[in-house]
Amino acid sequence: QFVESGGGLVQPGGSLRLSCVVSEDYFAIGWFRQAPLGEREEISLISTTDGSTYYADSIKGRFTITRDNAKNTAYLQMDYLQPEDTAVYYCTVKILNNSRWPPRLWEYDYWGQGTQVTVSS
Repeated sequence: QFVESGGGLVQPGGSLRLSCVVSEDYFAIGWFRQAPLGEREEISLISTTDGSTYYADSIKGRFTITRDNAKNTAYLQMDYLQPEDTAVYYCTVKILNNSRWPPRLWEYDYWGQGTQVTVSS
């Protein structure tokens, strides 16, 4: 099972929380985003082994990634959203710890269907 949710429309300065439920074991879970005509950008990641996290400079200090092991769910809390955060956000999972940190786009194993986040007044 691989289900992500939580996107929507929010005004600048507002908040949203994305959720991603994955039923199998994995090494790391995170989010990429892709704006219209843009490349897919890795924005945040969390490891299940030691809780290490990664944040892209573009969202550092505004977004927080967490994981609830009991619920097999990861969350991306997005605060102080700005219009430039508008994108489709994709949850992704890497099963094995066998690459650099953070892994590169093509090294992830599974991808969610994507959820739209729109920041606009």
